[in-house]
Amino acid sequence: MDATPALLIQDLLKSYPTPSGGRAEVLRLPRFQLEAGQQLALRGESGLGKTTLMHIIAGILEPDSGLVAVGGTQVTGLSEARRDRLRAERIGYVFQTFNLLQGLSALENVMLGLAFGKGAEPGTAMAALERVGLADRAHHLPRQLSTGQQQRVAVARALANRPCLILADEPTGNLDAARGRKIVELLRESAASLGSALLVASHDPEVLAAFDQVIDLAELNQVAPREEEV
Repeated sequence: MDATPALLIQDLLKSYPTPSGGRAEVLRLPRFQLEAGQQLALRGESGLGKTTLMHIIAGILEPDSGLVAVGGTQVTGLSEARRDRLRAERIGYVFQTFNLLQGLSALENVMLGLAFGKGAEPGTAMAALERVGLADRAHHLPRQLSTGQQQRVAVARALANRPCLILADEPTGNLDAARGRKIVELLRESAASLGSALLVASHDPEVLAAFDQVIDLAELNQVAPREEEV
């Protein structure tokens, strides 16, 4: 197995401005590491910083300080354009709200995800749809698909670039229990077949129960107690 971690976080700090002009810490992670091919669930209730952390790992948000490296390449400190390219080439991100463009077909949505990396190839996009069982829905618009099918398109988009790291933020949040179980199975099986590391953030007990390794974000996060402003 590749000795380079799929994900390495060191001394990560993220805070947001408060209405009173101060700063409120959301994340303070001394160290976190995910090995190549490892599958891990990150437990955390809403409001504890799961989505903020996932966005920082993906390069969508910048931390105040610290290091994030994906597959040995540092994400922090890159320009926005270079973070976008790194995300397109090395990271697959499955959002809770799917984030599909309603005017594009399933195939075009997957191709759009590839466009920021090595290029949008219809064959690569179709292969990703075949992997999630939606080749026969390639030319359907999102509104012509069920919620479960829409999430599978989102999974196909995340898998199409054969990423070294797959991130999934509450991937079953908009699905019923049966569809949610299928999505988790699909993510785990796809990550294993691709050799990708998988990090799933969720507060759903069924999702967490599907993983052998579960870490509580509250135990990792060493946010300092908030001080009252004078």
